[in-house]
Amino acid sequence: MLTIVHLDSDTFPRGTEVPKPRIEHQWIAYPFTDPEDRLERLKDADVAVSNKVVIDRELMAQLPKLKLIAITATGMNNVDLDAAKEFGICVKNVAGYSSTCVPEHVLGMIFALKHSLMGWYRDQLTDRWVENKQFCYFDYPITDIRGSTLGIIGKGNLGSEVARLATAVGMNVIFAERPNAKTCREGYLPFDEVLSQADFISLHCPLTEETQNIINAEALSKMKKGAFLINTGRGPLVDEHALVEALKCGQLGGAALDVMIKEPPEKGNVIMQAAKTLPNLLITPHIAWASDSAIDTLLNKVRDNIETFAKEQA
Repeated sequence: MLTIVHLDSDTFPRGTEVPKPRIEHQWIAYPFTDPEDRLERLKDADVAVSNKVVIDRELMAQLPKLKLIAITATGMNNVDLDAAKEFGICVKNVAGYSSTCVPEHVLGMIFALKHSLMGWYRDQLTDRWVENKQFCYFDYPITDIRGSTLGIIGKGNLGSEVARLATAVGMNVIFAERPNAKTCREGYLPFDEVLSQADFISLHCPLTEETQNIINAEALSKMKKGAFLINTGRGPLVDEHALVEALKCGQLGGAALDVMIKEPPEKGNVIMQAAKTLPNLLITPHIAWASDSAIDTLLNKVRDNIETFAKEQA
């Protein structure tokens, strides 16, 4: 019988019914796991189920029973994959579960930024409209989405679906080659050329040593003045301090972020502070992936991963 320990069940909405493997097992779930509690909770586990809990080499070395780490996400940066291979621990993630909701979230952000929806929403909290003498007012810019250019960094499942949706609403879509690439693959344009041409840049590349801070002060300075940045990928793809400066000086027309370098962000984080005063900065708390259907698909695939592993080991 497998002992399965779910380390962070609160990474799903309260009341979510997690489908259990259809094999003999014991399931133990914790809403949240602090680093100092990992060893105690996993010492008798055959399977660890985790989204964000870090499972590193030092921890694995103390878990001789552990056979499988089932990640309830696509990203695997919280697990030391080299160490897992050395210790004979299988690691399985889930890909493709958010291929509808993340692109839809990006499209929603595009509309929100182009039509200044955050500014108009904030005015509901004051008497700005009530005190106006005309039937409308023009405090925030409104520009057309149709005919604007979307530059996408990352041409995987999500980037490609964002491109499809953007094309459907009349945007021109271009894909960026890797920075400093000596050659340009078919279907891509040079990185700097995309920065200079695009009205929007949307990030859909994985987080690696090469892509960390791919949007830094230099990259922001090369973007078309007044362009918009969207990041639903990983927080460290963007230099947060440089982003705020670009927003404040008007180099960027706006930004929409679903991810941060540290999550949840610390109190006083430069981005969160800026969002309190900048109507062109939209923040959502890493929920682009979390539609009802996406969560159902994800959890069913996690169950399938555990069942498949158990059959392979039988």
